[in-house]
Amino acid sequence: MIEGLIGKKIGMTQIFDEDGKVIPVTAIKLGPCVVVQKRTIDRDGYEAVQIGFVEENKKIKNITKPMKGHFKRAGVSPVKVLKEFKPLGNIDDVKLGDKITFDKIFQINEKVDVTGKSKGKGFQGVMKRYGFHGGRATHGSMFHRAPGSIGASAYPSRVIKGKKMPGHMGDKKVTVKNLELVGMYPDKNVVLLKGAVPGYSGSYVFVRKKK
Repeated sequence: MIEGLIGKKIGMTQIFDEDGKVIPVTAIKLGPCVVVQKRTIDRDGYEAVQIGFVEENKKIKNITKPMKGHFKRAGVSPVKVLKEFKPLGNIDDVKLGDKITFDKIFQINEKVDVTGKSKGKGFQGVMKRYGFHGGRATHGSMFHRAPGSIGASAYPSRVIKGKKMPGHMGDKKVTVKNLELVGMYPDKNVVLLKGAVPGYSGSYVFVRKKK
């Protein structure tokens, strides 16, 4: 088997545990995925399994001829999202065209790592981007949301690399670790993870077993 699967974030909701406590959860449509290619040490220098996320009633457009041949070789229908995962055990146990569901990899109450692209927030100042306190909010201070002094004087007479400044915020690859899998619905290919995961509702995420 492999270490993870491709999923699609549905959104956030909440459930209640046995003691009646509220647990915030994120619903993810995790799989099913199909095996598209196998990477071997002899041919590629490393071992990995390339899988594709199967989406029902979604027609894939503008497929290039090389990719058409890629999917045809595996005997699967074209998919939009591909991702490589490391195999768990012998890679020969995985066959091209195999359909993989999450219940073959994950178990309830298991800890997983989720990787996705965070929401893009555009160009932001230091208060929103890094949590700076800013200046006094009183009338006439003329210093409210500015970053303040950014460099030294005589030495080193420059702005140090990595200085926290206004700039583009979000839209980056983010991994959240140790999220607990608190709900599984194999008939709908949906899992519930305790807490929040990166990205907007409808974005693609990659769920891996905890390393």
